[in-house]
Formats: sequence, C-alpha cells, structure tokens
Amino acid sequence: MTVGDSYNRLDDDDYPAFTMGRAAELLGTTQNFLRAIGEARLITPLRSQGGHRRYSRYQLRIAARARELVDQGTPIEAACRIVILEDQLEEAQRINAEYRRAASQHVDH
Repeated sequence: MTVGDSYNRLDDDDYPAFTMGRAAELLGTTQNFLRAIGEARLITPLRSQGGHRRYSRYQLRIAARARELVDQGTPIEAACRIVILEDQLEEAQRINAEYRRAASQHVDH
C-alpha cells in the first residue's frame, strides 16, 4: 500500500474505518443501538480479519439519521425502514437528474 492509497481511503465514504466503539462514540449512542440497526438490516458493517465490526462514514450518516428518528419516538424497526426508503428516494432522484442531463445534452446536439 502506498501513501497515496492511504490518503484516498481518508476520502472514501465507503471505507470501513471506524470500530464499533468509535462509531458509537461519534454518534453519541450505544453499541447495542448499532447492533440493533444491523439486525434490522439498515446497515451491514464489514468485519475485520478478527471478526470485529467496522463502519464507514456513509454507514455512520445512515445510523445518525436512524438515531434521530428513534430519539423522536419512532420505533427502531420503523426508523430503519424510513431511512432505507429515504436513501432509495435520494438515489432515484440522483439517477433521474442524470437522465435529464443526458437527455438535454442529446437534444442540444
């Protein structure tokens, strides 16, 4: 691994850089919360060679949104479903915007 590879990982939202303890600390939650949203299949942490859960920045953002909903009184299973649907909607909107850009460029030529 080169130094450049290490720097690229710092910018990679999907790189599993955070241990469960550090992730819980950053989110201001418990490790049990992270286990619960994993069991609800909101996020699936990668595992280190030793079998320890590792989380990416993207997963932490998803977990933070779920925690926000749970803190507002939403049951954890419902919060996870809401976050999944929000994420799917955001992705669909991004894809639609790309299609619109491509279509407008096609029409302009």
